[in-house]
Amino acid sequence: MSKKYLVTGGAGYVGSVVAAHLLKAGHEVTVLDDLSTGFREAVPAGSVFIEGRIQDSAEWLDSSYDAVLHFAASSQVGESVARPEKYWDNNVGGSMALLAAMRSAGVRKLVFSSTAATYGEPVSTPITESDPTAPTSPYGASKLAVDHMIGGECVAHGLAAVSLRYFNVAGAYGSCGERHDPESHLIPLVLQVALGRRESISVFGEDYPTPDGTCVRDYIHVADLAEAHLRALEAAAEGEHLICNLGNGNGFSVREVIETVRKVTGHPIPEVMAARRGGDPA
Repeated sequence: MSKKYLVTGGAGYVGSVVAAHLLKAGHEVTVLDDLSTGFREAVPAGSVFIEGRIQDSAEWLDSSYDAVLHFAASSQVGESVARPEKYWDNNVGGSMALLAAMRSAGVRKLVFSSTAATYGEPVSTPITESDPTAPTSPYGASKLAVDHMIGGECVAHGLAAVSLRYFNVAGAYGSCGERHDPESHLIPLVLQVALGRRESISVFGEDYPTPDGTCVRDYIHVADLAEAHLRALEAAAEGEHLICNLGNGNGFSVREVIETVRKVTGHPIPEVMAARRGGDPA
């Protein structure tokens, strides 16, 4: 049966792909995005678009919606270290306003775009949902705060919620691919070097406690991630807050990613060593 969903941050990379999957499944989709980091052309055809902030979501959220999928957030680890107040305002304050609007409108189901950055430095691998949370950046801390906020909303007000803690999202879905301005994610940056759009790739730190000294990350394809959101909508239960990690269970270092692009494209990828970035776990 067709449902009606609000997708916050639906002009961004992950949100737009999830919105496209919802439309393909026959649902009605409204995208809310202030376009501060998203792109109007990324909003999938067939959805209703509202340009606005989640802080003002009470203006248009009503009982006609079956659920909210919440992606709107500031998401740069390095920036969060330099400007933590932005992350508390946008991520925590914005989510608080959204939850209040949902409560007032009687919308009682939420899927939240959380992050594996809530765990910080891993105690062991693979990271599980029962591992301790100790974020190393204000970005991770802000997402963890929202997770706690959602948990309280479930207990006190019967919200049905799922928090999906992503590892690193990658890949394309149709014409939708990673796109950030400025670009900050490893895979598109390395591919830009291979295409001749950049002279080199910066490697931030080579003294981490990993096999080759560079950061190790778990990657998940954006289409798999989108499918997980549709399943999360089915799994959400009244008064319960389900937390799920989303990754593939295997880590790849920065150097392994760079070397893979060299092999696949046949292009040399010059590296430039740089200092560690604040907030980056190993």
